[in-house]
Amino acid sequence: MTTEQRERGFDHTSVEPKWQREWEDADVFRIPDSAEDPEYVLAMFPYTSGNLHMGHVRNYTITDAYARFERLRGENVLHPMGWDSFGLPAENAAEERDTNPRDWTLDCIDSMKEQLKAMGFGYDWEREVTTCDPDYYQWNQWLFKRFRDEGLLERQSAELNWCPSCETVLADEQVEGEAELCWRCDTPIEHREMDQWFFTITDYADELLESLDELDDWPANVREMQRNWIGRQEGDSVAFEIPGYGDVDIFTTRLDTIHGATFFSLAPGHPVAQEIAEDNEEVAEYIDEAEHADEDDLDVTSGVFTGEYAVNPATGDEIPVYVADYVLTDVGTGALYAVPGHDDRDHEFAEAHDIPIEQVVEPAPDADTDPEEVDVQEDAYTPDGVLVNSGEFDGLPSEEARERFVEEFDGDHRTEYKLRDWGISRQRYWGTPIPMIHCDDCGHVPVPDEDLPVELPEFVHTTGNPLDAAEEWKRVECPDCGGDAVRETDTMDTFVDSSWYFLRYVSPDEKAVPFDTDRPSDWMPVDQYVGGIEHAVMHLLYARFFTKVLDDIDLLEGVREPFTDLTNQGMVLGEDGNKMSKSKGNGVSPQRIIDEYGADTARLFIMEAAQPEKEFAWSAEGVHSANNFLQNVYRLAEEFAAGEVTAAEDDTDALAVADYVSREIDATVATATEEYEDFRFNHALQAVREQISLLRRYREYTTPDADTFERGLVTAVKILSPVAPHLAEEVWERLGRDGLVAEADWPAADAPENYDIERRLVENTREDVRDIVDTVGIEDPETVTLAVAPEWKHRAREVAANAEGNVVGTVMGDEQLREVGEAAADFAKDLAARSEALDEQLSPERERAALERAAWLLEREFGASVVVQSADEADDQLASKTEPGRPAIDIEE
Repeated sequence: MTTEQRERGFDHTSVEPKWQREWEDADVFRIPDSAEDPEYVLAMFPYTSGNLHMGHVRNYTITDAYARFERLRGENVLHPMGWDSFGLPAENAAEERDTNPRDWTLDCIDSMKEQLKAMGFGYDWEREVTTCDPDYYQWNQWLFKRFRDEGLLERQSAELNWCPSCETVLADEQVEGEAELCWRCDTPIEHREMDQWFFTITDYADELLESLDELDDWPANVREMQRNWIGRQEGDSVAFEIPGYGDVDIFTTRLDTIHGATFFSLAPGHPVAQEIAEDNEEVAEYIDEAEHADEDDLDVTSGVFTGEYAVNPATGDEIPVYVADYVLTDVGTGALYAVPGHDDRDHEFAEAHDIPIEQVVEPAPDADTDPEEVDVQEDAYTPDGVLVNSGEFDGLPSEEARERFVEEFDGDHRTEYKLRDWGISRQRYWGTPIPMIHCDDCGHVPVPDEDLPVELPEFVHTTGNPLDAAEEWKRVECPDCGGDAVRETDTMDTFVDSSWYFLRYVSPDEKAVPFDTDRPSDWMPVDQYVGGIEHAVMHLLYARFFTKVLDDIDLLEGVREPFTDLTNQGMVLGEDGNKMSKSKGNGVSPQRIIDEYGADTARLFIMEAAQPEKEFAWSAEGVHSANNFLQNVYRLAEEFAAGEVTAAEDDTDALAVADYVSREIDATVATATEEYEDFRFNHALQAVREQISLLRRYREYTTPDADTFERGLVTAVKILSPVAPHLAEEVWERLGRDGLVAEADWPAADAPENYDIERRLVENTREDVRDIVDTVGIEDPETVTLAVAPEWKHRAREVAANAEGNVVGTVMGDEQLREVGEAAADFAKDLAARSEALDEQLSPERERAALERAAWLLEREFGASVVVQSADEADDQLASKTEPGRPAIDIEE
């Protein structure tokens, strides 16, 4: 290779495809079925939109880097990829492009697969799964039937969006604007009650909640989001009579406040509210408005008086009944008694509607709050306390009152959940057909296993559900009686696909069952799972539910959680700091970066920019920096391989310099290993940058020890290889190494003893020399003398660090230090002034050795000779200025 070629650097357009072919030919990323307990590294599989965006690139670079790291450490690694390929967007795209969802989806998969391969991601493509393939979705149908057998499937009524013009159900995302118009025809949508299929996930609510405590390696905010979604509450139910409408149950966690109820609230969807609306036009109008309101626009003060009154069972008082949209139909009972004196939301509503506010709880005698300071007319008092204004129950503690009132008012103590059963029916074409048949005589009959999969018919462009229009497909015989019957024309929620796909990767070619029933018990759970925070609740909750059910029906053995360690990668922002989007014009095409700079540059920039869970802004400067660094690594290796690593004019003790460099290499290995393990890739990469910089300085300063220099290069290449694998392979080859770096061993080294202290000593000393040179204005220093503190100062510092109270007295109470005299006393006073900042230091001998090893850095930076002395060797004036960890410095011109 010519000098011109080396200066130009490597050509990613030829290097990257070359090594991608080599990896494929060598089956580097394939994991055999016989592997025992592999490291399972997984990124959430992508929806098949047709193009990778920067969020994809970041997600998949994270898992690829970690998978490569674990493979270098000798682990069998399962790192698969597949396609979340069903769903409404494909159906919409087919409508817009006058094609069919299948062809559009498969074209998208081909495009995205090419892009993933161009990024150098190391997947076991033999395990690829595609959820729209009948070979996959037949097992959705098979599992649907197993869930039914276990009593985990119900047919329930649910409210849906209906377009009367298109004669079809619309997903929420197909309803546009405040006017709630159909996305296709701009017709106002209606709300219809329709029968749907539900998985009874509520049967697992307690376990889903309680086992969150075992997921120590999940982000705390994700676990909290799931807790809130499940929303378990211990509380009490009592009945309030609304004359003319009967008893209405409420659920509350604060039954102790019942004497303070001054109004009663119904959700717009509550049956009694609907009944009142039949004869009350104002209530009917309010309910209609509430049904069409955006959840984000809900106003806690919004409500309408019904003209009805409820009877408080505690007082016998009649309190006004309101319909208010801050009361939710599917939370609790959809009805509540309101105590504005002790609930912030009720207080705000009461103020807006001029409803009385009464206090029935005050701080307990041992509370921090003085009862005289509580004014419920100003703000609700929400803590527990003791009852007041509650008749014979005055003085009763809140907790005791709740227990008493359950019996007193014929109540019932129970547990309520916000979690609702999982409605999986979708009135769409592009999804898994639900394997049920409707027979007038036999009811709902499952499709026999031998008739699975129920495949989708040809797509037909129609105003309604294409499956409803597929007359030949949907007209069948009843499997039970042989009579005329109709297939279920709903398809499954695509969250079903993603609730178990990670198990199909284990045995993607299994023909008899969804997955090998033995292997997942060894290979699962997923060790490291990476994906966006937007999936923190639904996908992760459903996957956890599926895993528990599969264990209970003996398809898994002892695996009850799917993902051990979860990382939610942060967002990639545009250079303007906003989320990348086409509408804002701040998006960056991954393909453009690959074409211009190469995949390794994109991967390196993304991994250096921030820790995986942090968001960061795209930066053109950062991309250039990443590319320049990779080119520098390549050129340094090329120069070494060509024998062009030459010495500078000056020379020094080569053994001491080589020793320093060798220790830095060991420290880099130790640091990078720990940082990769902890998912702090940016810290590991910074360590590699520093090592490459050190090797350049080493080469420029003196004739390097060939073994040390080569070890530094090889180590840097191995550490860099998980993130920039193509460049690493090219350098590996240039250095004459055998095989592939992707199959090499991770470098092994421990950080030198007391390395952090030693590094701090060297860096502080270099900074002090710079300060002196700059402050004094020394233009051409000739000699830099460093004097190490004497043994007695080290002893004094140690005694002071362990002193309790009187530092000076403790130091001077030491017999050896008393012999030093006044100098020790003065030093003790100085130590006392900063006693809380006395960290550990090296011994005088080790401090001197560390400075001697690093002296070449000062010599190179300042062009001066460096002398390191003990305090005994230094003159008295210089020796008097020494401190442990801070040598005295003298600079001569």
